[in-house]
Amino acid sequence: MEGGPVLTAAQMRSAEQAAFDGGIEPYALMERAGAGAAEIVWRAGHGRDTLILCGPGNNGGDGFVIARLLRERGVPVRIAALAESRTDSARRARAAWGGPVEDIMTATPATQIVDALFGTGLARGLDTPVAERLRALVEGASFSHAIDLPSGVDTDSGAILSTVPRYNGCIALGAFKPAHLLYPAADRSGRLTLVDLDIPLPSTVGRLSPPRLERPGFDAHKYSRGLVVVIGGSMAGASHLAATAAAHSGAGAVRLLAPGGGMAVPHAIIQCHVGRPEALPDELADDRIGALLVGPGLGLDRDARARLAAALGAGLPMVLDADALGWLAQDRQAIVPPGCILTPHEGEFRRLFGDGEGSKIDRALAAARRVGSVVVYKGPDTVIAGPDGRAMVASGGSAWLSTAGTGDVLAGLAAGRLAVRGDPFRAACEAVWLHGEAARRCGAAFVADDLLRALPAAIAARL
Repeated sequence: MEGGPVLTAAQMRSAEQAAFDGGIEPYALMERAGAGAAEIVWRAGHGRDTLILCGPGNNGGDGFVIARLLRERGVPVRIAALAESRTDSARRARAAWGGPVEDIMTATPATQIVDALFGTGLARGLDTPVAERLRALVEGASFSHAIDLPSGVDTDSGAILSTVPRYNGCIALGAFKPAHLLYPAADRSGRLTLVDLDIPLPSTVGRLSPPRLERPGFDAHKYSRGLVVVIGGSMAGASHLAATAAAHSGAGAVRLLAPGGGMAVPHAIIQCHVGRPEALPDELADDRIGALLVGPGLGLDRDARARLAAALGAGLPMVLDADALGWLAQDRQAIVPPGCILTPHEGEFRRLFGDGEGSKIDRALAAARRVGSVVVYKGPDTVIAGPDGRAMVASGGSAWLSTAGTGDVLAGLAAGRLAVRGDPFRAACEAVWLHGEAARRCGAAFVADDLLRALPAAIAARL
């Protein structure tokens, strides 16, 4: 899966067991994991004095392998253990190390710390003295790495189970886990790298990767490239942002249907004054329309609700955002046509779908199945979920996106990519990535309008 598969703790255990059943020895897999991690640590630190913290399980065993291989390269490396090794593979790795093992509670600091205490599947937090000792050692080092996961996080939800320091980097073993991408745990991992264990990893969830976009063909024209219709309302600025984003998305034409006129949108956007909602069905009876967008600037009055009803009644692929989601949360009888994209932030998601159970990924997938459409569950760890069980997670985006209007830009991008692609899941993934890339290019303290100017370069970089 592009970007790397994302596996829960149970899925990772199942994948490893399948490898063992297929003839791979458990200790051989530990050696493979440790060798990959040692290479990453070596490239990052070379000859820095290193302290590796080892737990009692297989994560600790990985740490012993890493220590032995770094020692062979001449790195001054020490090990501090939390307890005796408890698995066969970890005991073999400890014996192969053959060197001294210090007590973690009394070990002296080092320039570089490697946390191999607990990885995937931790069920409870570290005891307070251990958690505080880990924090002190990590914060006292100049460089720090977590092996598989930072010790003290929940693998599947990304919850913090005990005090967890921030690491310079996290070395995922085999596959990314939800905690690498979901907050608050994702905030502790630092730079993510992945060690490929070369075993099958079946998963329908992945880490969002840069899209592959295409240039228009020689025979393209504005309608073959996709027509987007934006249904505006009483808040002109939001629909302006959304329509302009759609125009910069790669779509061929954008039509803005709004009750007022004279908005300062690019001249290329076709503005249609549609005063009464009753006129919308005729405006939408155009088989060239590739996608509708309704929500940004829609408003909360009676006419707004009627505009949404007309949009839903058209049966066209559409993006539903902002006020449209608010109306849907109130009207449980409204039917969302298949092939749509919903883009709720946290509050809108909870009003639409309730608290739900499981991780953010689980909740997004359940919501997508419920409405039969793609759900873009926005946030610092945006989850794009399809009704067919696929999901992508985008994490580590710009915190400066937490400003007014950026969601309208994302909605416009999603509508534009939907008109271009005709595939709501792919369109949503492309829109989320381009939105994040435009934010990266803007730097700091930008406003939503700045994203619009950054979009052409973001798209050009993926052609």
